[in-house]
Amino acid sequence: MFRDSLFRRLPLPGLLPLAFFLLASLSSSAQTAPAPAAANLPAGLPDVLTAPDGARVTSPAQWQKARAEWQKFFAEQMYGQAPAVPKSIRFVVVDDTPNALAGLATRKQVTILLNGEPTGPAIHLLLYIPNNVHRPPVILGLNFWGNQAVNADPGIVISQNWVESAKNPWADLSCVQDHRATAACRGVNASQWPVETIRARGYALATAYRGDVDPDTKDGYAGSLRAAYPELQNRADNFSTIGAWAWALSRIMDYLETDSDLDASRVAVFGWSRLGKAALWAGATDQRFAMVISTESGAGGAKLFRRDVGETILQLNTNFPYWYCTNFKQYNGRDSTLPFDQHRVIAMIAPRPVYISSAVENAGADPEGEFLAALAADPVYRLLGTDGLPTSEWPPANHPVSGRIGYHVRSGGHDVTQYDWEQFLNFADMHFKPVDRPAVR
Repeated sequence: MFRDSLFRRLPLPGLLPLAFFLLASLSSSAQTAPAPAAANLPAGLPDVLTAPDGARVTSPAQWQKARAEWQKFFAEQMYGQAPAVPKSIRFVVVDDTPNALAGLATRKQVTILLNGEPTGPAIHLLLYIPNNVHRPPVILGLNFWGNQAVNADPGIVISQNWVESAKNPWADLSCVQDHRATAACRGVNASQWPVETIRARGYALATAYRGDVDPDTKDGYAGSLRAAYPELQNRADNFSTIGAWAWALSRIMDYLETDSDLDASRVAVFGWSRLGKAALWAGATDQRFAMVISTESGAGGAKLFRRDVGETILQLNTNFPYWYCTNFKQYNGRDSTLPFDQHRVIAMIAPRPVYISSAVENAGADPEGEFLAALAADPVYRLLGTDGLPTSEWPPANHPVSGRIGYHVRSGGHDVTQYDWEQFLNFADMHFKPVDRPAVR
């Protein structure tokens, strides 16, 4: 299959954090849980335990080499090439309020100057840190309509970037005037971001607006972070919007590593819908993320293309031609015959925990296909000494399953609900809380 010049040998990536391997070796489930059967996987799905040159992977060392090669492949063929970490990146704390949320949390707002200049591209980060937890773990995710939309807190700086104004079920955007958010937009998307629940469970929340990175429109290139890197355009493996969102999550991680109020070794990267696609790619490419949570990410996210169910590659590339790189368009109409698929992206996260969720009525995302992608990634987790997905049967609605890979399908449609967050936080507790620290903040 993919040989010769397409796959030049790459140096091995850095070793995964030792802590994950230690936890895996101590896990009784890793010693006793049988691997789930793969009988339900679509016929012809490429074996996840193969290298890009077709060689069988039989050891963790071989997997690390194959993983680096698969990362290179997906960057070339689907997500596009990303810039290096900017040498001049700067973090400016513009707000540090210790008595936010009725005194229960510290609110921080940080401007990430990607080229070090106030006039250059920037990411505006909002943080809520629980005041009763010393160096808490962090849930990090991009939001859809600006930081002011996730909570009614009047101290949140209102985004100055372009905001869409189309009607949708998840946020009342009648508050948007001339594609700019107003004070009336505070909290309009709070139902998807239960800040108090996250805080009460002992987690910090970090979020930034997707529009800081890319306006997510066909004619939005000039206002996108992509425009700051023209050398990565006009090429077949061009820097894409999904790639840019994932890259931005890593730049936020750069900041989190500098904040002594947080435990940067316990950061879960989260995303819903198209931002769930970006969260998966961020977790696959940046091993500093200790956990990945991707909900209803569908095509180009967690679902298997090979089933040819739900949204297709052609639909992705037609409706959102900027989401993926130009090379990906050569796969239009080839969903059921692809020589690669999204289970490989999920497997690149191993052995770190990953949680995937679906909704019964979200047919375009192919909920069963999302589950099967998780199942198909399971052998890599087993190879690396951990359990993976604890079942081979697609569970009924509202019956979550959790191993090193977690999954649930929820009743209802495309959304992020309180039920979803309860499962995400339960999963995070399962993997993060055994190393929790005393509450001395």
